[in-house]
Amino acid sequence: MRLLYTPASPFSAKCLMAVRHLGIAVTEVNAAVSAPPPELIGSNPLGRFPMLIRDGELPLCDSVAIMHFFDRLTDGQLYPRNPKKRAEVDMLEALCDGITDSLMQITYEQRFRPEEKVYQPWLDRHWVKVARGLDFLECHVPRTDKKLNGGHFALAALIAYLHVRYAGRWDVGRPRLAAWPRAFSQLVHTRTKAAA
Repeated sequence: MRLLYTPASPFSAKCLMAVRHLGIAVTEVNAAVSAPPPELIGSNPLGRFPMLIRDGELPLCDSVAIMHFFDRLTDGQLYPRNPKKRAEVDMLEALCDGITDSLMQITYEQRFRPEEKVYQPWLDRHWVKVARGLDFLECHVPRTDKKLNGGHFALAALIAYLHVRYAGRWDVGRPRLAAWPRAFSQLVHTRTKAAA
């Protein structure tokens, strides 16, 4: 299998972290360093990353579809089987992905429009969503003392994107959320070391 990704994509980061943590044999292809691979456009008309190329099978695009495939491939190592816990993880992942979507809308508006055409009400609308989502996460920071799941990786990718694009703008008043990556990193390191 090959996982096509771009380093700037938080959705790619989520899948890369998960596949490395699970130890799945996947060739990672940085599609940002060359022309888009032909199978990207041929199988994924939207041309979005990440994309998982599977030998002789339908390719998968969209990070959630890829994460769910990784879960099935590892017999449930990425999402809880208990329905209540699964719903909590699904909600965490959906919230983190939604916040990331809004952040990317802001980034694209500022990057691809001429400065005089940037529409401030659009930026404000999305930032309100980001702030509400981050405030919710501050009050509901997920525990990292148990098995990692899809929600953890979505949150780690979101916070990494915030650090890169919005450093100093998002973490004021959110100390628990700002400190969360440290606990996440320690757990990833511990689990990876134990599996080696």
